[in-house]
Amino acid sequence: MKTLARRLDTISESQTIAMARKSRELKAAGIDVISLSLGEPDFATPDPIKEAAIHAINQDFSYYTHVSGYLELREAICRKFKRDNLLDFKPHQIVVSTGAKQSIANAVLALVNPGDEVIIPAPYWVSYIEIIKLAEGVPKILHTTLASDFKLSASALEQAITPKTKLLLFSTPCNPTGTVYSREDLNALADVLIKHPQIHVISDEIYEHITFEGQHVSMAQIEALSERVITINGVSKGFAMTGWRGGILAASAEIAEACDKIQGQITSATCSITQKAMHAAMELDYNKHIKPMRDAFLKRRDLALTLLKSIPEIQFNCPQGAFYIYPQVDALFGKSKGNFTIQHASDLCHYLLEHAHVAVVPGAAFGDDRYLRFSYATSEDNLKKALYRVRDAIAELS
Repeated sequence: MKTLARRLDTISESQTIAMARKSRELKAAGIDVISLSLGEPDFATPDPIKEAAIHAINQDFSYYTHVSGYLELREAICRKFKRDNLLDFKPHQIVVSTGAKQSIANAVLALVNPGDEVIIPAPYWVSYIEIIKLAEGVPKILHTTLASDFKLSASALEQAITPKTKLLLFSTPCNPTGTVYSREDLNALADVLIKHPQIHVISDEIYEHITFEGQHVSMAQIEALSERVITINGVSKGFAMTGWRGGILAASAEIAEACDKIQGQITSATCSITQKAMHAAMELDYNKHIKPMRDAFLKRRDLALTLLKSIPEIQFNCPQGAFYIYPQVDALFGKSKGNFTIQHASDLCHYLLEHAHVAVVPGAAFGDDRYLRFSYATSEDNLKKALYRVRDAIAELS
């Protein structure tokens, strides 16, 4: 008799987490592994945020809050959206969760019925597909290309829409490509979506503060579409708070209320101390505490791109945000070392882990196994060592 639920057969383990686990296992065996797999800033959480959390502990702020977060925090988030994104929200339109992943899951569970189609541009973040499967929706993948900077075109979106289409789910800046959608890009997509009032948009903007050129643009800024956009954000990436687990959802009152209802039966409110830390993050001096991290990521990006140019077999774009590079590596397929032949990017990942002791993530996790994802959320020394190892290991293939 099968004990576990059938839904477990439909979802897969996160490959980013799997690669990180393999890295830890090798490190535990005494091997000097450099991990470029997880998307986690290596900076410390800014001091004012830590101090706010310590103060909350000392003041015994340790009781249940409203499921969506305590009122003053949601007011601070509204001020952040007005200040940074020119978006007008009221506190009852904000749901604070235990990370952007839960915010996305809340929204998908609130909107998607069994059989509903969700359009997702590929490459996509690893959990999008699995969350949709849990909701019994149907992921509809639209592949983009390196030549198009991995952007979804309006024409491709139009052709993919059917009467069953319920959602468009995408990220900007994008994980894994670093692609940033401009206002013109978003306007073109919006022109299509406006004609289909049954479609909502989940816009994942967790990397908002790690944008290298120009100003971040939110999909919800497009007035004709604003009521149908669910904006996802949080504190993990831009504020170096991955372990704090603080996510943000902003949407119409109807959708926010639905997400509050779902969250109330799964986790209730996120940690009260995390909420106090998030409150401080919303009011942090950007130029003093956040911009230096963003500038360091930009410097690392440029370093990584320079080093990768020494590997002629791979191609890549210049990411405009986040902290990833997503090179195309299919020119290496068919090459070998000893009895091992590279058939796809997953093979290459295992080869690099075993022979270069560098952990990266195969593109299959993001929808295309011709690519790898390198995270440059690590020190410049680690980047240099890791990418020199990658270069030398690839040079040994024939």
